Amino acid sequence: MNDAIQLAQLEAFVAVARLGTISAAADELVVSQPAVTARMQGLERQLACQLFIRSRSGSRLTEAGRALLPHVERTLSAIGAGRLAVADVLSGSGGRLTIGAAPAVSTYVLPSMLHRFQAEHPRVQLSVRSGHSEEVLEMVLREEVEIGLMRPIQHADIESVPLYEDPLVLVVPRGHDFAARAQIRMAQMASEHLILFDRTSSYHELTSSIFRQAGIDPRGYIEVDNIDAAKRMVEQRLGIALLPRTSVQAEIGTGRLFPVEVSDMATVRRQIVVVRRRDVGEPSTIVADFLRTLDELRPDRKREPRFLA
Repeated sequence: MNDAIQLAQLEAFVAVARLGTISAAADELVVSQPAVTARMQGLERQLACQLFIRSRSGSRLTEAGRALLPHVERTLSAIGAGRLAVADVLSGSGGRLTIGAAPAVSTYVLPSMLHRFQAEHPRVQLSVRSGHSEEVLEMVLREEVEIGLMRPIQHADIESVPLYEDPLVLVVPRGHDFAARAQIRMAQMASEHLILFDRTSSYHELTSSIFRQAGIDPRGYIEVDNIDAAKRMVEQRLGIALLPRTSVQAEIGTGRLFPVEVSDMATVRRQIVVVRRRDVGEPSTIVADFLRTLDELRPDRKREPRFLA
């Protein structure tokens, strides 16, 4: 038999210390009295000391036993908490979920998804890390996050599933000439300043390339470092901007920005995907539940489900 201290020995020690007799401890633990005695003797042998003074009236702790008791009680409490934590993870009711997301996703799409998920899983600890898609990919590969929400990037060690498509929409400020028209043509944008955001992002290059390919040179450019700044620039009539639709829905709804259809410009859509490491196997209950939440609340929900239960 292994002479290492066993969990059963610690449980028997606490039971005898609390109840005062071997027989009462045996009844509580649903084992025989000889089994409890053997566990106590094994623990005393491991610690090379006597833990109980035994008499006909029962067992009481020695000085060594009293010193040991609070440590064993904390150990058993920690083990019990650990068992509950594992049960929570397996059931999906608790645990931790860390998500990596591109800035436009973490700012404009993810909050409503997390609100729903947290309401349904109040004991799950959530953590979100933002970064450009290349950075989110690295987070997934280094297992710093369980799920990444980003634009598609090919890599042999990840698997990705399309989540939604986010079209770019031309927005202008309240009272702009374009806002009163049903449509405009790209050539008409040559007289405007174009607001661009975040030179390091794929949106910046995509917007610039649209005009290069059409042979149109706007009157000027104003570059800012994030989408919110771009929206404020447009509201202040400093220019117009092509921005992800998910990022301007609130401003369009309140009339602070106006979407304008460009008749000769093809709709440009940026795809957002969910990525996970290929070698992590089937998603845990928590991850699977979050994937279902993503599917239910994605901006283009009218399309077919992406994640199967």
